[in-house]
Amino acid sequence: MGRTIWEYLMLPRLLRELDSDVLFCPGGIVNGRLPPKCKIVTVFQNMLPFQPALHSRYPLGWARLRLWILAKILLGSIQRADHTIFISEHGRQIIEGLTTTPLKSTSVIYHGLSERFKAGDREGMDPPVVAAGTEYLAYVSIFDYYKNQVEVVRAFDLVKRSRPTREKLLLVGPDHSPYSALVRREIRDLGLDGDVVVTGSVPYEDLPGLYAHAKLNIFASDCENCPNVMLEAMGSGRPLLASAKPPMPEFGGDAVLYFNPANPEDIAAKILEVIDDPQRQRQLGALAAERAENFSWRETTRQTWAVIEALHRR
Repeated sequence: MGRTIWEYLMLPRLLRELDSDVLFCPGGIVNGRLPPKCKIVTVFQNMLPFQPALHSRYPLGWARLRLWILAKILLGSIQRADHTIFISEHGRQIIEGLTTTPLKSTSVIYHGLSERFKAGDREGMDPPVVAAGTEYLAYVSIFDYYKNQVEVVRAFDLVKRSRPTREKLLLVGPDHSPYSALVRREIRDLGLDGDVVVTGSVPYEDLPGLYAHAKLNIFASDCENCPNVMLEAMGSGRPLLASAKPPMPEFGGDAVLYFNPANPEDIAAKILEVIDDPQRQRQLGALAAERAENFSWRETTRQTWAVIEALHRR
């Protein structure tokens, strides 16, 4: 709230004092009455407010109201901007389908991938959270209704019923949301307490090792704009099974095995297709690592500055 008040009351004065030509709003929200000469570049990042079919998964109350308010504010900011950077083609299509007048100017600039997540020499790098030598499937994500951890747990139960399963399932990420309680209850009800590990948050610097030592990585989200976790998992050189919902295929191409994230049977079938096939794992891992080379923060930065400089010259 304090930042919003500052942007509305103080930022316009600061822009006038600096005689600024361009204001860059990477958070996607434009506040205040800006100087007439100051051009606006915004970035569309938060897709969830524009997926009303998913809002019903949240309890009635502030969570749904907040998403409705955010959709109004973000769409207004995008329509006001002189240039909008989209971080996926899927995101651009969603927003252009909601606007009554054409946007002034747009581009698609994908997020990059840190070099630390790209496949390399992992010798001597032990996986975090579990003992060295433990075989596991990893799903890294915040716990939220649209991330489908419950469906992944149910799929893992089906896998265990289909074969002797020594692997563990790691659910990695902040787990203090109301949804995380549902996930823990599902684990308990299915008798998977010793097989599914809810790790909580893992330090960012430990994530490359976690992805790289996974037998399989999983990404089951229903709603993304640019799926950073998916890119990180691809970079590890391990096989990735991911949601078939857009924009995941836009980023994974043919390097990823896709499933319906709402269907535990389909998730389980894709796991069983790969989990006992080392050759298929190597093939998918190599394709994922190769695909991940297309994503670079250096290139993201270059393209973003090109947009800003073009408005400045104008």
